[in-house]
Amino acid sequence: MSRFEILIERVEQLKRRNALLMAQEKSWREERALLIDKNEIARRKVESMIVRLKALEQDS
Repeated sequence: MSRFEILIERVEQLKRRNALLMAQEKSWREERALLIDKNEIARRKVESMIVRLKALEQDS
C-alpha cells in the first residue's frame, strides 16, 4: 500500500469518525433541550405550589 493510499484511507476513517461524532452531538443537544424543558415545567409547578401554600397560610 502506498503512502498516498494510506493517507486516503486515514481521511476516510476521519470522515466516518466525524460523522459519528456529529450524530452524537446532535443527540446530546436534543436530550439537553428536552431536559431544559422538563426543568422549566418542574420549576413552574414548584412555584405554583409555593403560591398556593402561601395563600393557604394567609387564610389560616
